[in-house]
Amino acid sequence: MARVVVDVPLAHLDRPFDYAVPEKLAGTVQAGCRVRVRFHGRLVDGVVWELGDTTDFPGSLQPLSHVPSGEPVLTPQVARLVRTVADRYAGTATDVLRLALPPRRGAAEKRPTPTPDALPGPPDPAGFARYRAGPALLDALADGHPARAVWTALPGGDWPARLVELCRAALSGRRGALVVVPDGKDLDRLAAAAEGLLPEHSWTVLRADDSPEKRYRRFLAASRGAAQVVLGTRAAMFAPVRDLGLVVVWDDGDDLHADERAPYPHARDVLVQRAWLDNCAAVVAGTSRTAEAALLVQSGWAHELVAERAVLRAAAPRVQALGEDAELARDPAARSARLPSLAHEVARRALAADAPVLVQVPRRGYVPSLACARCRAPARCAHCAGPLGISPRPGPGGTRIPACRWCARPAATFDCPHCHGTKLRASVVGESRTAEELARAFPGATVRTSGSTSGVLATVPGGPALVVATPGAEPVAEGGYGAALLLDSWALLGRADLRAGEETLRRWMNAATLVRPASAGGRVIVAADAAHPVVQALVRWDPGWLADRELADRGELGFPPVTRIASVAGSQAALGEFLDALRLPADADLLGPVPERPRPGQEGERERYLVRVPRSEGGALAHALAEVQGVRSAKKSQEHVRVQLDPLDLV
Repeated sequence: MARVVVDVPLAHLDRPFDYAVPEKLAGTVQAGCRVRVRFHGRLVDGVVWELGDTTDFPGSLQPLSHVPSGEPVLTPQVARLVRTVADRYAGTATDVLRLALPPRRGAAEKRPTPTPDALPGPPDPAGFARYRAGPALLDALADGHPARAVWTALPGGDWPARLVELCRAALSGRRGALVVVPDGKDLDRLAAAAEGLLPEHSWTVLRADDSPEKRYRRFLAASRGAAQVVLGTRAAMFAPVRDLGLVVVWDDGDDLHADERAPYPHARDVLVQRAWLDNCAAVVAGTSRTAEAALLVQSGWAHELVAERAVLRAAAPRVQALGEDAELARDPAARSARLPSLAHEVARRALAADAPVLVQVPRRGYVPSLACARCRAPARCAHCAGPLGISPRPGPGGTRIPACRWCARPAATFDCPHCHGTKLRASVVGESRTAEELARAFPGATVRTSGSTSGVLATVPGGPALVVATPGAEPVAEGGYGAALLLDSWALLGRADLRAGEETLRRWMNAATLVRPASAGGRVIVAADAAHPVVQALVRWDPGWLADRELADRGELGFPPVTRIASVAGSQAALGEFLDALRLPADADLLGPVPERPRPGQEGERERYLVRVPRSEGGALAHALAEVQGVRSAKKSQEHVRVQLDPLDLV
């Protein structure tokens, strides 16, 4: 008898169903293999959750219809994780399995999987000797102890090599390792480090932009136990690593770690759950620190892995804010100018010293956001209410006409619905427009751009050049940047977002860590008020202090991660039906409703409620939400209600 999770996206069917195993398939069916079964008269896909000898079903069992492959792609450890994640996020096992298992490719299953020749020895501890308790962490991993750490990487350090050294330590102790990074650019750097530090065939890379056949082949290398180290982006958090001894998430504050598909799990939280379920080591790492990571330290679940202040000062660049009193006294226009004289002078000196200069701007494009020149209200499309902007590609005759960023309709004329003004102004300047301005300010200098509009550069040469990049697209410069200019800070700090300060510091520090140390002339200029706490954390290079402050503030206000919050969105009628059936925990707060922010292609008005509970009641809240979704599914309710726990965006 086989218990099968069928691929049917209905909440009230979120459980395994028993099927008989025909005698002709008895030698092929294994726990974790893919099957085809009859379900309500249809032939559907499924995965064997487990095999058993007895069933509680009183009638005769339907037989398995077909077994495409006996390959066990779902290990017992991952199956347990799938169930835990589904319960934590009020989702279904079917939804999580779609995230965990890549599509099958028969050709990949027929190919032999190469195995490594031998296990490596322990890594050189010199890289981690710069951190307090760094060598002790490597020893704990080699000995198979479930060490837990929140690691704040030194500026200018080779963090990909350090992560691979953690993997090598686990591998030397005959344990597997899993590392999850935000994007392909980070993954390329990680894979390059692995090539020099790990034995051939002992590791594999899982990335979303690989071909389906290549991705499945690499997935099989892990599930068959050949590759015990898996490096990947978000989807790799469910990778079937054998004898898992270590999980690592790099830059956990990056929103790319949050999956946009139901049940919307976050890689950091999934890996923390994996560490608990498999009793293995875990490292939450980055150049900055999130409030969630601070909570792991404060609760005692993890320990800090940081360097002494003297080591940090020797590695960090000099950081200066344009809003400092001395600078305002010298240049009164520094507070309002986009590129004040100090920033211009620092860039000029770095270029004169044959060093590249990094210029970080918060927005991509040319002029991605426009506003009414009279009342400053955001400019909206008259057809779909989408935001108006100006594309970096000029139109006929070299003109740039404002157009909607949702429906692409041009807005040759504009009439503000608030004040009937007819003129527009740029409210945000993108990297393409910034590159044009810098080319005029520094005639003769080479200007490069790196962002989604122009393409992302992985590296740039070490010669003099201005490199304009959006956050996350900063290329690595050979020998490091001579200076970095962090512009338009108001666009980051002024956002109406719970994580605005934390996210701003993370983006700034990721850019500043690419700059040479102060002893080599490296300087970072941030266009912001020096008294702001986020700016102070950057100047002192102390992300832990800001994370602890954020955590304390959120605790007083009742915001995550001290609490757990669920977002429930839908039409007014559907939400009324949903909330009438919802049995909330006694300590729950119901906040709302508020209009849900319009999404591209969304029809009709939608509202959103927030449900807040103490962190200890998070499981009860998830169970209550899943219960209502199951009832609505059984009733075949027509209108969908979107349920998301721990959303990054609360606005």
